[in-house]
Amino acid sequence: MNTRLSLLAAACVLALAACGNDTTPADNATPAATPSDTAPADTTPTDTAAGTPATTPTTPGSDAGTSATPAATPAGSDKPAATVDNCSTVIEGNDAMQFNVGSITVPSSCSEFTITLNHTGQMPVVAMGHNVVVSKASDREAIAAAGMGAGVDGDYVPADDARVIAHTELVGGGGTTSVTFPVSAIQGSGPYEFFCSFPGHWAVMRGSIQVG
Repeated sequence: MNTRLSLLAAACVLALAACGNDTTPADNATPAATPSDTAPADTTPTDTAAGTPATTPTTPGSDAGTSATPAATPAGSDKPAATVDNCSTVIEGNDAMQFNVGSITVPSSCSEFTITLNHTGQMPVVAMGHNVVVSKASDREAIAAAGMGAGVDGDYVPADDARVIAHTELVGGGGTTSVTFPVSAIQGSGPYEFFCSFPGHWAVMRGSIQVG
């Protein structure tokens, strides 16, 4: 009897010990992560210019390979063309140191051509004389420089100068003069110009002459 009671008591002790060591799985589980803790960080860049990409200002005419050098202005380009009739034309020069035309086109059907100059001013030849000289454009300045030595009496044109294709005499206000020359003389390698060789006039009183 005593032996049974002892065994029963021992069994109860073991059972109580086992119950004391039992743990709830929930007590040892790792707490669930909060969604906000594990969400990936927002890596989208913030627009700093309202979504508009930066652009580099473009200067007009700054394209690569574009030359900034302007084209040369043709002689007399601001004046009208001369009226040509029957292989001749009449042009005017005034006291304001100007021709009234900027170009002369000689018809290719003409074998000779005549230019008549009317001085519409009033100043004397020594002060505001005008003439018409025809030459290559590249020879104009040199002819005018050499012509200074000829003076008024020599029409400010160098004598026997092969660069001079044709020239009129020098006239003052109210005067008229003319010159006729072969059209073949201005059909070579140009360009060709007509100009006044009076000192200082040759730089502004000029225009183009060509066969058309």
